[in-house]
Amino acid sequence: MFKRFISYYKPYKKIFVLDMLAALFISLIGMLYPILTNYILKELIPNENLKWIVILGGVLFGCYFIRMLLRYFVQYYGHVMGVRMQADMRSQMFKKLQKLPFSYYDEHETGKIMSRMTNDLMDVSELAHHGPENIFICGMTVILSFSYLMTLNWALTLVIFACVPLLAFISLFMRKRMNHAFMETRKSVAEINGALESSITGIRVTKAFYNSEEEIRKFEVGNKQFVQARSKAYKAMGQFGSSTAFVTDLFNLVVLVIGAIFIHIAFGVDYVVLTTFMVSIGIFINPLTTLINFVEQYQEGVTGFKRFTEILDAEEEKDAEVVLPIKALKGEIQFEHVSFDYETTKGVLNDVSFDIPIGKTIAFVGPSGGGKTTICHLIPRFYPVSTGTIRIDGYDLNEISFEVLRKNIGIVQQDVFLFSGTILENIRYGKLSATNEEVYEAAKRAKIHEYILSLEKGYDTEIGERGIKLSGGQKQRLSIARVFLKNPPILILDEATSALDTVTESYIQSSLEELAKGRTTLVVAHRLSTIRNADYIYVVANGIIEEQGTHVQLLEANGAYAKLYQQQFKEEDILVNC
Repeated sequence: MFKRFISYYKPYKKIFVLDMLAALFISLIGMLYPILTNYILKELIPNENLKWIVILGGVLFGCYFIRMLLRYFVQYYGHVMGVRMQADMRSQMFKKLQKLPFSYYDEHETGKIMSRMTNDLMDVSELAHHGPENIFICGMTVILSFSYLMTLNWALTLVIFACVPLLAFISLFMRKRMNHAFMETRKSVAEINGALESSITGIRVTKAFYNSEEEIRKFEVGNKQFVQARSKAYKAMGQFGSSTAFVTDLFNLVVLVIGAIFIHIAFGVDYVVLTTFMVSIGIFINPLTTLINFVEQYQEGVTGFKRFTEILDAEEEKDAEVVLPIKALKGEIQFEHVSFDYETTKGVLNDVSFDIPIGKTIAFVGPSGGGKTTICHLIPRFYPVSTGTIRIDGYDLNEISFEVLRKNIGIVQQDVFLFSGTILENIRYGKLSATNEEVYEAAKRAKIHEYILSLEKGYDTEIGERGIKLSGGQKQRLSIARVFLKNPPILILDEATSALDTVTESYIQSSLEELAKGRTTLVVAHRLSTIRNADYIYVVANGIIEEQGTHVQLLEANGAYAKLYQQQFKEEDILVNC
């Protein structure tokens, strides 16, 4: 993992090298103070050489000014490097998310994914900047200060340095516990983000049912889990910090007591050496303390990077192993003994076979959960089949690239998703290279052009998050315009009008019929009145095709379809009479 992390520095080698050189000079300048202190105490003060005291003071002032500029460089450009690395990682993660299969998003909440892209990568960015800098500056300072102290009195230096292994042992002992605690904190933050994203997205449902208290209760569960996880992390940090602080306090005690003893027994230590040691010990201890405190940032950065790599290592959608040189499809679809299981649900489809000729409209009806929508999801290869084969124009789906397959399929769903932006941008999503005139024509065919022109800003009207400023029918017509613009040979209508009122449904239905002309169309319908004119109808229940035929044939058979049809018309009669 370390080698993988280091690879992100490659595009910024120049900044990194300059950052490290600046860090080196910061460390070297830091050593001037104890060296000059020893020289002034030992040579200049006894000889009353005030001139050189002033000169050396000026030299030290100049060096400190240079160190100020170097620290500015390290702080500014070091952070810039970290932010750029963070941007690279975020871009890489986003590109990865585009390649992950539907099943990944079935198992991972949006808020948790967002937490990894924001909070986790922010900590990784801080580690990328402060990690090498702290290790280099502090490491160099410890080495230089140790070397200098050895020149003053090797025995006292070794006595002081004997405390370092104890410090290292405590750090290593606590590291594993802190790592686990911070990983649990990450998970709890992701849980909160997931709950927050879900609650905000569904705020209108919450208000409609007046269930704010329930949402608060659910949020507080995650909030308490966060407090518990963070408390464990702080407990581990507290144990770590207090233990290591105790050891660093021992350094000052050792210098004072052992130094005084060495003066008493004349073991190469005098008052000047002891004073220099007491001044220098801070330079020796401070970088050690910084490294100790850096462990917390290191743990947060490492756990964040681990969670980042979990997404990068997730299995991507597998495109066709051998891609056939196909650019366009006509629309003949065949299911040959197809079975399908979700990871958590088995037997969703069982040995399903059927043929759809080019340009025909086929309807799938039946109870919820029977497998209708799953059939539609298998055609664009949103999920791989468990067993069996699906063919389009005689080609196995596994021999057709995702690009060719999905560009030749248009989908209109019950739950229309519109992006934040303008009406023009949302329709153009069907064909990014489309001209404005092509967009206008698509809107006309979807019967929404006149409405758009009635708006103050027309096609430049902002529709809000998920199209919240539009009605259900308007959103549906925008999605139809998007597919008109795409102009695919295969069309999937998945409960496209089930969420609309009867009047709006009737109006939208005429647009859908226009859209379906000349295309192979698969319709998943709840209201059977909308699929009377389908060329063929399949009744899907319990993962199998129970009945098939035309509307008239199925009514004459007086089976499951006839019962569904009669039941719906009874319900409609009751509503009319009411």
